[in-house]
Amino acid sequence: MRRRFSAFVTAAAFSIISLAQAFPAYAKQSDEAFHTFAVGPGLINLSPEDQYATYQWGLKNDGEFQAIELKQKFTDIGAIYSNVPNPIGLIGLPRSNGPDSYSQVVTNAVPGIDINVLPAWEAYSAAANKRQVIVAVIDTGVDINHPDLKNSIWVNEDEIPGDGFDNDGNGFVDDVNGWNFFDNNNQVYTGNEDDHGTHVAGTIAASRGDGGITGIADNSQVKIMSIKALGTSSGTGTPEMIVQAIKYAEANGASICNLSSGTLKYSQELADAIQNSNMLFIVAAGNGDTNGIGYSIDDNPIYPAAFPYDNIISVANLMFDGSLDTSSNFGAASVDIAAPGSYIVSTISNGYGFMSGTSMAAPMVTGVAAMIYASDANLSLADVKNRILQTARPLEQLQGKVATGGMLDAGAAMTYGQSS
Repeated sequence: MRRRFSAFVTAAAFSIISLAQAFPAYAKQSDEAFHTFAVGPGLINLSPEDQYATYQWGLKNDGEFQAIELKQKFTDIGAIYSNVPNPIGLIGLPRSNGPDSYSQVVTNAVPGIDINVLPAWEAYSAAANKRQVIVAVIDTGVDINHPDLKNSIWVNEDEIPGDGFDNDGNGFVDDVNGWNFFDNNNQVYTGNEDDHGTHVAGTIAASRGDGGITGIADNSQVKIMSIKALGTSSGTGTPEMIVQAIKYAEANGASICNLSSGTLKYSQELADAIQNSNMLFIVAAGNGDTNGIGYSIDDNPIYPAAFPYDNIISVANLMFDGSLDTSSNFGAASVDIAAPGSYIVSTISNGYGFMSGTSMAAPMVTGVAAMIYASDANLSLADVKNRILQTARPLEQLQGKVATGGMLDAGAAMTYGQSS
């Protein structure tokens, strides 16, 4: 009998929770604030040496994953009385829910709803003209000492660690692995508030075969530049911090940038920074309204996902049954492609955890983009984007929701244009 891996959730967890619920501080932020697009803290032959690869359905989906969600049918007014004292000798009110107060919703995985990574890895291994690629993760910080990430982190070799001098003359002192624009220092990891960026980095390029999870890209060629531009437990920052981070990333050698965050307010400075950059930006489309219901960003833009620039790939969140997650934003003009983003296991501070959202879908595309770009030094970033979009696997549920009408297919993208 085959195992089925289940994620048991309530109506206030993971992909169905709104940003305001997950991060109360976010609800108090202005529309201008940048914030993360994630919620929440089959497969044996995918990477046998990595024990948690079993749960990485987004890379290889054998149909063994299942979500069981409890939804409350009725308002539980009993909660009003939950703290009423009930001393001995006095009559108290009942503290339990009535019969049939909840309904159970089960979502089963569909085999093959994944990014088809194994053929991509095979094609990458056979490539003969590889190059080094730096991926900027502009986010909360990254746990650069995590066992799965310590060999995946960019090192500024022109900087002498801890000497208190700006050895390379780039204007940043001891920026050995990146920079913290949120606190304006070189501490790219500050603790648990950096789980989000750490999770993103793991999906892109965690070490393969070392006992944890497996990243998409080869971390001997692809390195993560950690740029902390978001902070606090709510994962917020300002557009100005993002702009500074973008300029730093490009000036220090990054060619691909993951932005699993966004803002409701248009910023000309942000628009100019992205449009004038030579980097390829992979951005999250956003996680819906305050009720966690996805909407069209063609009609109600979120930035930078809705910027109409050629160097952006905007990504929606796909469930493991092939449907768009109900929390995922969409848009036939503004959103390019969908990728797995719900119940994604990856690295977090000192461990591993599930997170869900378009924040998790974007790094799937980023990892594939980095792998393609690293595999052939003759490819341009425009070629990389073209490969990813041209090879999107069509899904009926995505027609009219994203520009390609399909989901990320790493295997097809890596072998695009090759003779059979």
